[in-house]
Amino acid sequence: MSRILVTGATGNVGKHVVPQLAGAGLQVRALVRDPDRAKLPEGVEAVKGDLSVPETLEPALKDVESVFLIWPGFAAETARDVVEVIAAHARRVVYLSADVEDLADGESPTLFHQEVERLIRHTGLSWTFLRPVGFAANTLGWADQVRQGVVRWPYGEARRSLIHEKDIAAVAVHVLTSAGHGGGKYVLSGPEQLSQAEQARIIGEAVGREVRWAELPLDVAREQLLAAWGDTRFVDGALAGWGAFVDTPERITDTVPKLLGRPALTFRQWATDHAADFR
Repeated sequence: MSRILVTGATGNVGKHVVPQLAGAGLQVRALVRDPDRAKLPEGVEAVKGDLSVPETLEPALKDVESVFLIWPGFAAETARDVVEVIAAHARRVVYLSADVEDLADGESPTLFHQEVERLIRHTGLSWTFLRPVGFAANTLGWADQVRQGVVRWPYGEARRSLIHEKDIAAVAVHVLTSAGHGGGKYVLSGPEQLSQAEQARIIGEAVGREVRWAELPLDVAREQLLAAWGDTRFVDGALAGWGAFVDTPERITDTVPKLLGRPALTFRQWATDHAADFR
């Protein structure tokens, strides 16, 4: 029986991938920083490792056929070494990338994911790239403001097709457990385009309180993001990308329904699933 290694096993996407694979009777190994603290389903093997320290991957990759690769953050310093180690042991990699064809030029995530994809393509691995648009889970960053009833952020009219992390996980499991996906570049989106102001309102409805939108001046937003992220290029690229969705809404794809045989989950469903996180 083939063994699958899942990195980012306790994160937003990985925590849904691991139990689905294990529930299907597959041998699953989870790469975690602290096996003693990782809450994993019964039968899942936890192995200590860190992508920022590529040599720690060797034990985790023993007898592994497929890897679901989720990168923590956007630092690519160890990407080449990590990809080489994976290629030396596994036969297939499914990489959680980003919609690299639809992000603003020069945006740090774009450059990072493009580089990792390039490294993977130049190995002998069979590969599949999952390229989700914006994560619905990113709106969790508004949680404190939602509790106060007002979300203050720029580009309230930017229209996004945010995807539920459960759909990303379901696609990952489908790709990992079925044939015919080698060389696939799957752009994944939600089923609708909603403005950021509409997203805030829907979150409020799920929580049971009125939440209104207050447009934050761009210069104030930039100062806040620089304080939080510290990377000028990343901040300016992210703001430019969000601003572009005002005139050109984020695209919707039919990839999720085609692969899963059901509609993609709506943002309202995501908000309902996460209502407790905003209370």
